[in-house]
Amino acid sequence: MISIAKPMMGDEEKAAVIAVLESGQLAQGQKVAEFEERFAAFCGVKHAIATSSGTTALHVALLAHGIGPGDEVITSPFTFIASANSILFTGARPAFCDIQPDTFNIGPEQVEAKIKARRAQGARVKGIMPVHLFGQLCDMPALMDIAERYDLIVIEDACQSHGATIDSQKAGSFSTGCFSFYPTKNMTTGEGGIVTTDDDDIDQRCRRLRHHGSGRTYFHETLGFNFRMTNIHAAIGVAQMDRLAGWNKQRIQNAAYLTERLANVPHVVTPTVRPGHTHVFHQYTIRIRGNRDQAVEQLRAQGIGVGVYYPLPIHKQPLYISMGYDDQLPEAERATQEVLSLPVHPALSREDLDTIVEAVASLSV
Repeated sequence: MISIAKPMMGDEEKAAVIAVLESGQLAQGQKVAEFEERFAAFCGVKHAIATSSGTTALHVALLAHGIGPGDEVITSPFTFIASANSILFTGARPAFCDIQPDTFNIGPEQVEAKIKARRAQGARVKGIMPVHLFGQLCDMPALMDIAERYDLIVIEDACQSHGATIDSQKAGSFSTGCFSFYPTKNMTTGEGGIVTTDDDDIDQRCRRLRHHGSGRTYFHETLGFNFRMTNIHAAIGVAQMDRLAGWNKQRIQNAAYLTERLANVPHVVTPTVRPGHTHVFHQYTIRIRGNRDQAVEQLRAQGIGVGVYYPLPIHKQPLYISMGYDDQLPEAERATQEVLSLPVHPALSREDLDTIVEAVASLSV
């Protein structure tokens, strides 16, 4: 089986974990601080605050920016449900706008239209959470301009875009950013997340929120959580940092190889990369013109691990329907019926890539 994802673990990670275990310092400590410093430098920001997951990073970042009950945050309906749920955790509500058909991301036109519509209905729209889906950034310069004009905060959900850029500026540096280090991501800590920011005040708020509202030991200024990362997880992250750029480069090369050979296959629409963008291909997601579910069955029968990200948009999830959501978002809904993600990870061989191409080209859908 050619797997859809493969965590890249080697001797460096093993040695790093063993060193932490032998030190006896297992909880949040110096290794976490080292990882934060390395990741902040990688993104080109002043601060990085490690957390227990990408979801808790989003939760902490939203709270640090004052998002709470009665607020609304514009975001994507076509993403993993944690993006929207993190807004619910604060007592606020997500407001979904439709996606661009070529990038699967929310775009400036869709976001601005949603802001106007919701404010016209009396909603207190307070923020935008662009989701950089599959490894390509949303149009952040345009979204930041909208945020300034409408006096909104911006939280980048960069959980799938470690190292992605627009004109060399990296994800997580346009505003407050949030990343996940789940095992299938472009780099991993086993489990974990991180918030990135240039704002000293947001940095301190996030640090208090992840540690029981405490700025110094046993003194608690606010209500907080236990959202800390351990030294064990951070040690894996530090070991991975040196190789992330190389892994991203290999993902980009694998994606280019697939696109070149699938571009003229009539039942396939290959991914779009916007000018000036570096797409780091957390997922290589095509559209199937035909029966997508039949394509999934055929590819898996040939030993190719594929994924459908995502089969149901968030606004159609039972939880959100029960909350009264009844949006009509045709591009997101169409995408859920057509998308299919192929293996693109750095461990693939040229033989693997050729096998994938041959199998996709020969689909009967």
